[in-house]
Amino acid sequence: MARGKSSITKTLVWGLLILVVMGFGAFGTVSFSGGVRGLGDVGQTEITSDAYARTLQNEMQALQAQTGQPVTMAQAQQWGVTDRALAQVVTSAALDEEARRIGLSVGDAQVAEELAAISAFQGPDGSFSRDGYAMALRNAGLSEAEFEEDLRRESARSLLTGAILSGTALPDTYVDTLLAWAGETRNFTWARLGRDSLTTGLPVPTEADLQAWYEENIDLFTLPEAKALTYAWITPDMILDTVEVDEDTLRAAYEERIAEYNLPERRLVERLVFGNEAEAQAALDRITAGETDFETVVDERGLALSDIDLGDLPEGALDEAGAAVFAAEVGQVVGPLPSDLGPALYRVNGVLEAQETPYEDAVPQLRDELALDRARRVIAGMAQSLDDELAGGATLEDLAEETELDLGQIDWTEASDSGIAGYDAFREAAAAITAEDYPEIRDLGDGGIFALRLDEIRPPAPQPFDAVRDQVGQGYDAEQATEALLAQARTLADRIAAGESFADLGLEPVTEEGLTRDARIEGLPDALLPEAFTLEPGTTATLPGDGSALILRLDAVTPVDRTTPEAEALAGLLRDRAASAVANDLYRAFTTDIQNRAGVRIDQQAVTAVHTSFQ
Repeated sequence: MARGKSSITKTLVWGLLILVVMGFGAFGTVSFSGGVRGLGDVGQTEITSDAYARTLQNEMQALQAQTGQPVTMAQAQQWGVTDRALAQVVTSAALDEEARRIGLSVGDAQVAEELAAISAFQGPDGSFSRDGYAMALRNAGLSEAEFEEDLRRESARSLLTGAILSGTALPDTYVDTLLAWAGETRNFTWARLGRDSLTTGLPVPTEADLQAWYEENIDLFTLPEAKALTYAWITPDMILDTVEVDEDTLRAAYEERIAEYNLPERRLVERLVFGNEAEAQAALDRITAGETDFETVVDERGLALSDIDLGDLPEGALDEAGAAVFAAEVGQVVGPLPSDLGPALYRVNGVLEAQETPYEDAVPQLRDELALDRARRVIAGMAQSLDDELAGGATLEDLAEETELDLGQIDWTEASDSGIAGYDAFREAAAAITAEDYPEIRDLGDGGIFALRLDEIRPPAPQPFDAVRDQVGQGYDAEQATEALLAQARTLADRIAAGESFADLGLEPVTEEGLTRDARIEGLPDALLPEAFTLEPGTTATLPGDGSALILRLDAVTPVDRTTPEAEALAGLLRDRAASAVANDLYRAFTTDIQNRAGVRIDQQAVTAVHTSFQ
């Protein structure tokens, strides 16, 4: 296990160093060599602004790769990316400080060996390239001395963390205990009592009852924090009726796309190519004689059907093989026939009849598509001038009055998803906007544009009782029904525990068998499974539902069978997870101890300067 963790650590080290050299494309190289350099320190080990900037840049690039969207500094701060990057450089500095304190380092020979192993610095022949090394570092704004010192420190950290993470194998007793807990299964029977099972009526609530219930459950009726936003927007659909497409343009578009509207007859075809015609004929003879089938021949060649699928083709696309393939029945294998790769067997999987769409039938679709495209171009042409007007002091109200933009207001929360709030671009802008931001034109993603303004941030507030009285009444009624049904369920559960059956009591039982603690069964109430693992065989329990009650009886407990392959796999998984958790805890405790002993100092002004450089 120790060797495995050391290898992982070294891989991460090299990966981080390569990112330092190669990962500047999305944001541009960030350097503080001409300004503030020190970001802080851990003991006697300095944290440089450059190190923080590179780490933050890599984190933002990784997030951008995941989301497919540019990441702004405001978003990075909001999502905790900056905090995560700062924690990384502080942890690295703490490890450097401990390595310095105990005199841990690596020699020049080790540095040279690891440099030669980094693929980014290798030439076409796979060997270390001095020119490639120098060019890569120069493009990254690093000197060879700086990079090699980084590599030396990373290697020392790898040795240090490898020593901490090694030796975390857990005793068998610990793993056996986890396995017994996780692999044990339960058999149980349960039934639901619904509103139709009530044997008593429900009390009619007074206004005072409802008001009291409303106040006791005020969280249910409290609106979340909302941003009061004013926005102006326009989409292609909004101006579609104003866009005209003339007859000549429609005719030209139809002729340009004539191949789409007049499709020839096609075949769904698979093609299996052989080295020579004799091999192809021998395979066909086996298939024809019933000794094998086409799928088996494909498998014998080490191929999958997806590897030989040609899709749907017209006859002309098959060249000399076209006539024979198009004369074949669906499912028939024909050949050997020529192909550009050699003799081949062809199988026909389907026939697609020719499709001809006259101009008159194509016009509605063409008109909609062309009008939509023109509407997008009209809006794109408006965008820059609208942005200039906003920059010149025009308000959103001015734009709505003078142009075709629609003006609107919304109390936006993260749950808003109707109208303009259904657009990802709008939601991202609404989440990030502050009172200091000025309106600017932004793309909606479908050819539309918008601009927005924050008018007010409204804190969480309860909805007035009168506005939610119906919901209060429904909630009160459901609670009363649940309490009454629970009382009935307790009586029935006691009779079941005493030996009566579910059926004897007029219940419709459901039996579950062999369920582990993490089982997921459709239709099984969430609360039942955890409760089943607290009972002893033969005992019962009752649980509340939403306007209903549940009765549960545990029927049997089955210990884990340690001899099964599934149990062995589970034991291995639990052992690895537990060891990993212990190793991570040790690592966090170790780095925290270093920071507490050495002391950590962070210059917030320097942190702010790095953030400003990204904007």
